[in-house]
Amino acid sequence: MKIDLTDTTAGKVNKALVQGRRAIGTPAVGMVLTLVIVTDEENAYDALKAAGDASHEHPSRTLVVIRRVSRSPRDRTTSRLDAEVRVGADAGSGETVILRLYGEVADHADSVVLPLLLPDAPVVAWWPVNAPVDPAKDPLGALAQRRVTDTYSSEQPVRELSARADAYTPGDTDLSWTRITPWRSMLAAALDQVVCEVKAVEVEGEEFNPSCELLAMWLADRLDVPVKRSLSSGPGLTAVRMQTSEGPIALDRADGSLATLSIDGQPDRAVALKRRETAELIAEELRRLDPDDTYASALRFGVERLNASVSPAAEPVPAAPAAPAAPVSEPLPKGEPAVEAAAPEAPAPEAAAKEPLTKRAKAT
Repeated sequence: MKIDLTDTTAGKVNKALVQGRRAIGTPAVGMVLTLVIVTDEENAYDALKAAGDASHEHPSRTLVVIRRVSRSPRDRTTSRLDAEVRVGADAGSGETVILRLYGEVADHADSVVLPLLLPDAPVVAWWPVNAPVDPAKDPLGALAQRRVTDTYSSEQPVRELSARADAYTPGDTDLSWTRITPWRSMLAAALDQVVCEVKAVEVEGEEFNPSCELLAMWLADRLDVPVKRSLSSGPGLTAVRMQTSEGPIALDRADGSLATLSIDGQPDRAVALKRRETAELIAEELRRLDPDDTYASALRFGVERLNASVSPAAEPVPAAPAAPAAPVSEPLPKGEPAVEAAAPEAPAPEAAAKEPLTKRAKAT
């Protein structure tokens, strides 16, 4: 059932929700949370579809906030709220309200959303695109216990990770992090099968995919070993290779669907590691409402430390030139004492350390 409201208020939207539930014969619906989706008109359909599929696992009230850009200066000063209320089969397993904000009311979306939140239920805010730099300080993000963004949708994903690390607040999370959950589980299971010491890791994937950086930072943070980030043609993550004291361990996924796990001394195994849809990702994030400390630790490791942590091979140190042989004194006439030439006094170690490097190089 759909109810369209033009130039309305939050109070009228609440009345329409009650009216819709009574019309379909379900006056009381058990919903576990409120999902606030902040998006634009272009991406609203995909976000609604993903939220509707996820609602079969997490029945919720979904509030979609769409800020509409007015065409003329006069329209920008005119505030208006249009709403579309969906209940029953049109809203999955919960309720859906699409809010279109015009004019000055678009700058006060939190005032519109606040009366529509479910009482005594957690709130999750999700930005499929155009997430704020600091979601916790955003007026809508301040209403939520969990704030979901997606750095993959930004124009510069790797730089966006650094900004997310600087502005991190407990409760923030990223769908780019959620995408690597199967990879992290598989790599942890592989290391549980072999008693070894990991010496170095290489993470391979397409260039503009922040999930590759997040997986590399997680490995570097947890294993405390050098991690190299290398590029491939994709799709997404393609391989993780670990050098261990018991031989190499590799998880290779070339086609984005089926991966091969290779452990030295064991037969290769095929692993289902397909790329997941947005509905699966958002459903996973709605399963937990506490802060993700593992994500925070990996994010704070820093993108710039990845390849910098890979120490280059040490160059051979050139051999020091041989000291000149002591001059051989000519034989002296009989009866005259031999006089030994005094060797030059070597500088004290403290004094040598204080000399400039150029001066010391010339001296050798």
